[in-house]
Amino acid sequence: MSQSFFSRHQGSLFCEQLPLTQLAQRFATPCYVYSQAAIRSAMQAYQQGLGQHPGLICYAVKANSNLAVLNTLAKQGAGFDIVSVGELERVLAAGGLAERVIFSGVAKTTTDMQRALSAGIHCFNVESEAELNQLSQVAAQMGLQAPIALRVNPNVDPQTHPYISTGLKENKFGIDIDLAMQLYRQAAADPHLLVKGVACHIGSQLLNVQPLLDATDLMLALVDQLAQEGIQLHHLDMGGGLGIAYRAEEQAPNPADYVPMLLARLQGRELALHLEPGRSIVADAGVLLTQVVYLKETGQHHFAIVDAAMNDLLRPSLYDAYQEIENLEASQQPERSYDVVGPICETGDFLGKQRKLALAAGDYLAVRQAGAYGFVMASNYNTRALCAEVMVSGDQAYLIKPRQELTQLFADETLVP
Repeated sequence: MSQSFFSRHQGSLFCEQLPLTQLAQRFATPCYVYSQAAIRSAMQAYQQGLGQHPGLICYAVKANSNLAVLNTLAKQGAGFDIVSVGELERVLAAGGLAERVIFSGVAKTTTDMQRALSAGIHCFNVESEAELNQLSQVAAQMGLQAPIALRVNPNVDPQTHPYISTGLKENKFGIDIDLAMQLYRQAAADPHLLVKGVACHIGSQLLNVQPLLDATDLMLALVDQLAQEGIQLHHLDMGGGLGIAYRAEEQAPNPADYVPMLLARLQGRELALHLEPGRSIVADAGVLLTQVVYLKETGQHHFAIVDAAMNDLLRPSLYDAYQEIENLEASQQPERSYDVVGPICETGDFLGKQRKLALAAGDYLAVRQAGAYGFVMASNYNTRALCAEVMVSGDQAYLIKPRQELTQLFADETLVP
């Protein structure tokens, strides 16, 4: 969907109106580059699908939490899905509104709850009976009423990678659908809790929307059952989960088509629709730029050793995830099958294996679809500095996070006397 914001002109790969080679030289590598227009376009697809129906499109902050990204979305009227009090502070610092924030996550602490309540967030997505009881106590102590939805686990197989499946009985997330009625009755009778809705999130990187539609039907059956007992819900939160096309042969759902499918199921009910997209908003909007340091042959393998590593982009090592890799410029070198590997002392440090590339030492490469779960999962492993982040808007590029200085890595460490 956002691929058009990265296109080739006379053999060079551009981000919007700027050649990426120019940005790699200006900001050095490795670095992340994001297209602001691509982020806006992806959010607009969800908003177009929602139309005039009441609801919130709450961007999942965990996908990419840079303040410039959050501010871009806040200016478009986005809500935000957070999973930590740190993400709440980021949203507020970026100009997001607390009343458009949904707080998810399985381990909210008393301090988290106090801060979110004092800020005036829209809703807590409660994930356990223990959390429900704790939130009630905190709200009582503060003399407030906590707005809540129960995150219900429908036990629907999302048909995705097991690490990002969240809606099965064996997953740590949510409340078993068989226990939901009991906890809703408890919450409705609690003067310190305000029941607002029901939430569900079955997993991430879904290319088939049918599991999401099946889960929606189960949630609506619960909504109707609650209504029969006089517990009226005001919103249905179906989480995020829409995937993107990491491979050329994959077909990703279009949010502008998917959201109306959900709305069709809501007909006849006065329910607002909440969604929590993350990857589908920012993944296609970003690339990781890296430079080839050496080419190495072992007889069995051709290696392209680059200056980006698993500490910069963890997904390939963690999930064996596939992301397209391409040369920023047309090359006259012979095409070979390369393992693209980084400098970290781990065999698992790779960005891609067996990639058909025409390369020379010094070439710049782009790892595509890197706007989600890229920089946010980066680390300082091997005492490597965090790389820079850049936002492109038309023919302008802005440094939105400078490269970390090496001295910053240990500036707050002390020696034992």
